[in-house]
Amino acid sequence: MGVFPLLALLGVVTVQGPAHAVASLCLAQADATGCVNGTVGNRAAPVEGAVVTLLDEAGTEIESQTTEADGKFSFTLDTAGSYLIKVDPASLPKDLEIRPPAAAFQGPDGAIKVEVVLGKSAVPALEVRSVDYSDAGTSFADKIAQSVVQGLRLGLLLALASIGLSLIYGTTGLSNFAHAEQVTLGGMLGYGLCNVAGLNMWLGIVLVTLICAATGFAQDLVIWQPLRRRGLGLTQLMIVTIGLSLALQYTFQYVVGNSQKKVVVETFDVVTIGPVTLTKLSYVAMGISLIVIGAVGYVLLRTRIGQATRAVSDNPALAAASGIDVDKIIRLVWTVAAGLAGLGGILYALVVSNGIRWDTGMQILLLLFAAVTLGGLGTAFGAFVGSLVIGLIVELAGPLGAPGDLKYAVALGILILLLLVRPQGLLGRATRVG
Repeated sequence: MGVFPLLALLGVVTVQGPAHAVASLCLAQADATGCVNGTVGNRAAPVEGAVVTLLDEAGTEIESQTTEADGKFSFTLDTAGSYLIKVDPASLPKDLEIRPPAAAFQGPDGAIKVEVVLGKSAVPALEVRSVDYSDAGTSFADKIAQSVVQGLRLGLLLALASIGLSLIYGTTGLSNFAHAEQVTLGGMLGYGLCNVAGLNMWLGIVLVTLICAATGFAQDLVIWQPLRRRGLGLTQLMIVTIGLSLALQYTFQYVVGNSQKKVVVETFDVVTIGPVTLTKLSYVAMGISLIVIGAVGYVLLRTRIGQATRAVSDNPALAAASGIDVDKIIRLVWTVAAGLAGLGGILYALVVSNGIRWDTGMQILLLLFAAVTLGGLGTAFGAFVGSLVIGLIVELAGPLGAPGDLKYAVALGILILLLLVRPQGLLGRATRVG
């Protein structure tokens, strides 16, 4: 039995998109109204008679609804901002309860925070489950299968950033500690363009990628090329990247605050394939990542620009002597690397349940370096393989007994063990020392 049917039997039900048209369903109007739509229960087990209340940020009640047989509720608002959704526990069947949401969505007195944007439909992070629910009902094999797919998803998102990080190291020898902040920038720009400005998700993804690529171009033009020409050593440049990383982190915190930001554009149905349950958007994000990574691989292997990039990575002096403009190749690498990281950031903010924060880059920085090191320093394909391995280890560590964030330490521990056996990484080339 798959995970989703099993959870349905146990009584775990979550908010999902509307299964069919409802007369009272709110339809958001651009620059005029925003919506809060949801379902208490799901198509298999809707909850009738649940009292759902909409409150403003201060906790003042705005409107209350009682769900009918389909379990749906819908509120229309003409003012954007933060609101609260509260389900009266007394109105639920005695065997059901509201599951506390992630910390970023927790409001006072059991309420759930929801961000309303004009022209958009918001879905609160509401989940209802049986009072005696236990994860013990899910088989170990099902948990492993779910974790493997989630690990591939995480690995592909990490790969978008780590490939750029590896290319920068390969062409310049620089370990860029500020690279992960491009991931944060991508997520924050995605939130601003899609949730605040109300742009279409696909347009938002394209614009975020282009804007982040432009920041990479500007970085090399204003900072890195002048410093290289000044003859600064790699250690000095690395310290500059650390300072830039800290400056960007606190800039993000100043501009957007400490709260979690999740790019919410619409309600995507959940797709269950065997024991694996993910949203359609997760599969779309994985597909986008594979296509983009495949395109990067094609360019590196089959085009003159790719051959020039690999030549600069192998021997910059020899590449320059053969007529390659090394500075232009390095600037292109910075541009592409920043664009890939920004794309990874907006996809991360779209599919990861907790969204993105001002310090998300700092949290995943070690995972990016672990992926690059594991795959082999300076090799784009090694970074791809290393990212998949790190993603799988992180997600599989939970079912195998690693509590909480200790799963990240497990990934780094395995990295150390592998490097003791193969110092050059999985796809790196062994070099003679001395």
